[in-house]
Amino acid sequence: MNRTKRILKVPKESFLRNKLRKEIGLLVNKAGLRPPASFEVMEQLAIDLLKELAISDEYIDFAIVLIGNETWRKTVEATPFNRRLLLLPQCLKDTTSCQADFDELGLICAGCKACPIDDILNEAEKLGYSTLVAEGTTVAIGLVEEGAVDAVIGVSCMPVLQRSFDAVKNAAVPVIGLPLMYDGCENTKIDTRWLYDELRAFKANNSLQPLPASNLKGQLNEFFANGTLDKYFQEKDKTEKLGREYLQLGGQRIRPLIAALSYQAYAKEVNSEVLYSLSLIIECFHKASLIHDDIEDDANFRYDTETAHKKYGVPQAINAGDYLIGKGYQLLSDLPVDGKLIARALRGVSNSHLQLTRGQGADILFHSGENIPGLDETLKIFQLKTGEAIKVALLLGAILGEAEESEIKILENFADYFGISYQIRDDLNEFNEDRVDEKIEDYPILVALLNSEEKEKVNDLKIFRDRIVEKQLDKRARHILNEYIESCYAELDKLNNERLRLSLYGVLGKIFKPLTADAN
Repeated sequence: MNRTKRILKVPKESFLRNKLRKEIGLLVNKAGLRPPASFEVMEQLAIDLLKELAISDEYIDFAIVLIGNETWRKTVEATPFNRRLLLLPQCLKDTTSCQADFDELGLICAGCKACPIDDILNEAEKLGYSTLVAEGTTVAIGLVEEGAVDAVIGVSCMPVLQRSFDAVKNAAVPVIGLPLMYDGCENTKIDTRWLYDELRAFKANNSLQPLPASNLKGQLNEFFANGTLDKYFQEKDKTEKLGREYLQLGGQRIRPLIAALSYQAYAKEVNSEVLYSLSLIIECFHKASLIHDDIEDDANFRYDTETAHKKYGVPQAINAGDYLIGKGYQLLSDLPVDGKLIARALRGVSNSHLQLTRGQGADILFHSGENIPGLDETLKIFQLKTGEAIKVALLLGAILGEAEESEIKILENFADYFGISYQIRDDLNEFNEDRVDEKIEDYPILVALLNSEEKEKVNDLKIFRDRIVEKQLDKRARHILNEYIESCYAELDKLNNERLRLSLYGVLGKIFKPLTADAN
């Protein structure tokens, strides 16, 4: 059934709306459907339910909205009011007498009482909500991704709600959507009783309350700022200063963020000393690997600044990388946790360290021309190089949070798929950029695919690029990427820990959204 051609209709009778809300609540609970559910799954459930209840299929999309709401209900209800956003549409205003002003975000209500907006805003703000009167969901999703709020209750017309499904799913935004009674761009209406019920619903549940990833990322960035690290770096010699300098260089700090999210999701009580030490440990290992990678690749710049070996010389850079590795292990051994946890953590970190060096060794052979790996071997290198770096972050947080072994195994598989996906994405992104220092070896996934098509190795960059485009191997790489991204989601859906599952859903959506959209 083509969702773009259906009539998007809301039942006029309150008893029918309420009946569907009740039946769908029972349905979602019985089915055990977890957010963010795919549109196709919700659509089929809606079709089957309406048929079973002998209700017109003109309400399919209304039922889909309700199913989406029910999947998110427990998460939204567990979110404190002061971490929620109420999003209202401007079309609720009375166009004949509205006295509101407008700014870049939307409507600023003047409180004239000509429409229900003022009363709704007052009720929401009294509870502690952030409020916004604007069109569409882009701003709301942006506020969640920035960490300003953790959940959204949004009112909009059915077409906008339908168009928002994919964006909400990709960003893993906890949301309850209420449709306007009818479409139109002015003087529309909302079931206010239903809206107030949703606004006031709250059930404290720490295991379901969203982890504010963006807020945590901000805390970590502050933690790595000047002055904050003094507690951990007190010797002040040349080696320590160089190591600390590299720790504070830019980057997205995805790995320490993932480690912190994993620890917070599993720990019964979060110890701030463990949280920040954990983040620093992961960043020490990561920055050490970058210093050594840059030497092996003879790279000139990292984070738009000179690499350590170009700035200080190869001996100093190697030594600084070694120092950061040692510092990471020292911090890990000194964590204020049970010794058995430290032993498990050390075992996990050392195993990943060994695997990463094997991947890096294979990568060095590739760049030197000594070995041109096939597709399977290339993906294995990605798993060892990037997957292990993600794995050590996730697992270290989970171990220190005392996660069950079954959860740790799922995270191991997820990290493998994530690492492969991340590296393919990087290869494709770089292939689409204009770079003066471009080399064929910059695109190992495309080299592997081309070598599987041709017997002779291509050494000319222009011919290489022409062949990749001619044979549409970049598109094939994107399909491989999407297969691994789907594997990431499949592993996440096995997790029992809802907070970490949804947080990692959001991370995936943010990192891979541009390429997944291109590949459709």
